Amino acid sequence: MGIIVKVDICTGCEACVNECPFGAIEMRDDVAHITEKCNLCGTCAETCPVYAIEITEEQAGPVADLTGYKGLWVFAEQRGGKVAPVAYELLGEGRRLADALQTELSAVLLGSGLDEQAKGLIAAGADKVYICEAEQLNEFHEDSYAKALTELINEQKPEIVLAGATSIGRAFIPMVATTVRTGLTADCTMLAVDIEKRMLLQTRPAFGGNIMATIVCPGYRPQMATVRPGVMKRAVPDPGRKGEIIKVAPKTPPVSMTRLLKVIEEAGHKINISEAEVIVAGGRGMGGDKGVALLKELADTLGGVVGASRAAVDSGWIPYPHQIGQTGRTVSPKLYFACGISGAIQHLAGMQSSDVIVAINKDPNAPIFNVADYGIVGDVFEILPLIIKRVKELRG
Repeated sequence: MGIIVKVDICTGCEACVNECPFGAIEMRDDVAHITEKCNLCGTCAETCPVYAIEITEEQAGPVADLTGYKGLWVFAEQRGGKVAPVAYELLGEGRRLADALQTELSAVLLGSGLDEQAKGLIAAGADKVYICEAEQLNEFHEDSYAKALTELINEQKPEIVLAGATSIGRAFIPMVATTVRTGLTADCTMLAVDIEKRMLLQTRPAFGGNIMATIVCPGYRPQMATVRPGVMKRAVPDPGRKGEIIKVAPKTPPVSMTRLLKVIEEAGHKINISEAEVIVAGGRGMGGDKGVALLKELADTLGGVVGASRAAVDSGWIPYPHQIGQTGRTVSPKLYFACGISGAIQHLAGMQSSDVIVAINKDPNAPIFNVADYGIVGDVFEILPLIIKRVKELRG
């Protein structure tokens, strides 16, 4: 959008100057001039008695030929020569979407010595694996990664590009989208396709998680989205599956403005809650240290880990690395216990794809029961000891 002043019509009455809420209009030679403070609110155009100010809408047209873009790509993030779990989650979802669109599913690797990892991606559902092979890409640098992936996209013209909303994906995928002049929907929790329009339907939480918004990119390609780890189901590998590995040399040697000096492992106890198969999570209803001790005992008995809602973390009962939800981790375990958790949409966004959800809450109307496979209405301090006792009995 833009704004223009029709100098041949302006009478210099200063009505717009007096009404502008941002002080963005000044008079020069008895003609109104718009300054850089303008927010395009339109107040001046409505106020002008002679209609000398006009808000213009600049609409860029679609790319010349959308049919030139084909295929669905998954950026397979790797660290230390090992593909990140989120890549297999995206391949599982990508296979479903690619089949619906009747198109190829490809994965993209950046780095060298990744042939075995490429074979694993084919087993997980990829028809093709592009390896942009260069030793300089073994370590992540935003600028060199963005340039390498941008070159591949411009050359091969994929219809859809998916990446994980990890620290790496969030750092450089927006740079790629900007460079290829397309849109990007970040932190998606659900994907679908409009087959007729070949449109990617990208759903993510909005307005603090109070609504779920579905976003489309009708006029530009590729359609790009990042997906939160743990939201999608991992692809089941088929070792006998066949595919094509294509090695591509960067057109220009990858050069970064930064240099990695040293990787320092996080000190202290590390928890990888995103990959846990059993999670026992607690919320405000756990009350404090006594309740957290029950969570830990059940988690230890089941061979799982402790999780938490934001309320439990904000209360100081459980550390932040255990937080699950929109502002924490996204998880998809085989078994999820929700103890004393009401089920706010922000928390559900981080765990509702779990295989089996068991909810324990004294409020029968708690939203958590809407997503639970098994619900127990009652006091967690009475129910959890009974579950712990029974599990111990079954395990001898």
